[in-house]
Amino acid sequence: MINKGLSRLGVFFLYLVSLLPFWFLYLISDFLFVMIYYVVGYRRKVVQENLHNAFPEKSVEERHSIERKYYKYLADLMVETIKMVTISKKSIHKRMKATNDYLVTDYLNSGKSVMLAAGHYGNWEMSALWVSLIVKQRLLIVYKPLTNNSFNDFFDNMRTRFGAEMVSMKNVLRTIVKAKDEVTMSVFVADQTPVKHEAFYFTTFLNQPTAFFLGIEKIAKLTNPVVVFCDLKYIKRGHYEYTAVPLTENPKETGEYEITSKYVTLLENMIRRDPPYWLWSHRRWKFKPEDKS
Repeated sequence: MINKGLSRLGVFFLYLVSLLPFWFLYLISDFLFVMIYYVVGYRRKVVQENLHNAFPEKSVEERHSIERKYYKYLADLMVETIKMVTISKKSIHKRMKATNDYLVTDYLNSGKSVMLAAGHYGNWEMSALWVSLIVKQRLLIVYKPLTNNSFNDFFDNMRTRFGAEMVSMKNVLRTIVKAKDEVTMSVFVADQTPVKHEAFYFTTFLNQPTAFFLGIEKIAKLTNPVVVFCDLKYIKRGHYEYTAVPLTENPKETGEYEITSKYVTLLENMIRRDPPYWLWSHRRWKFKPEDKS
C-alpha cells in the first residue's frame, strides 16, 4: 500500500514537472547531467564497453566525446519525455519536422496499412506523438509494459494522448491479425534485446554479433503491410527531423531475414551518422551466439 501511494505521488510530481517550460526543463537537465555522469556514474562502464566494442577504430578521445555527449543527451531525453505528458500539438509540430511525411500518409490514404520500424534513437516518444497527429487511421503502438502499474499507466496515458492505442508485445500478433482488414499503422521500436530462448536470429550490428527480434518480419509477411523505417536526425536541443525510408511494399515477396537485415543496416547507418543519440546505457549485448548452444 505504501509503495502504491509513493508511486502515485511520483506520477503526480512528474505531471507537475511536465508543466514547466522547455527552457526551465533544460536547466534541470544540465543539473541532471552532472549528477548522472559525474556523481552517480550511471552505467558508465556499460556505455564505455558498448562504445569500445562498437567503434574500435575510434580513438579513446573520440569515444570519450561520444560518451559525454550521450549523457548530456540522456538528461535532455529524460526531461523531454516528462514534457510529453502536457506538450501541445503546436509545440510537437514545431519541434518534429518531416522531410517526406506524405510517403506514409499516401500509403494509408490509398488503403494500404503501414508498419513503422523505429529504434531507441533520438526522442522516440516525441516522434510517436507526432505520428499520432499526422495519421488519421487507427494507430497501434507496440510496447513492453512496465512492472509498476502506476508508472505504466502514466506512460500509457502520455502515449495515447492524441488517439494512439497501446498494444503489449504479447498481444501484438493477435491484435494486428484481427485488424488485417482495416487500414492501420503500427509502430515498433525493434532494437530491444530478445530473451535468450527467443534469440533465433543473429547478425553483425555495430561490430558485434547481435540478436534481433523477428516479430516485425513475421507479422509483416502474415499481414503484408508496407514496412517503413523511421530515420531520425537530431537537429538541436528539443528539435528533430524525421524521414520515412521504405523497406518493402510487399513483405510476402521478400526472402528470409530480408526485412530484418534491411532494418539493421538502416539502424546502424543512423547511429554511425551521429552516435550520441542512441541508447548506449542499455545492456544490448547480453549474450553471444555460442551462448545459445
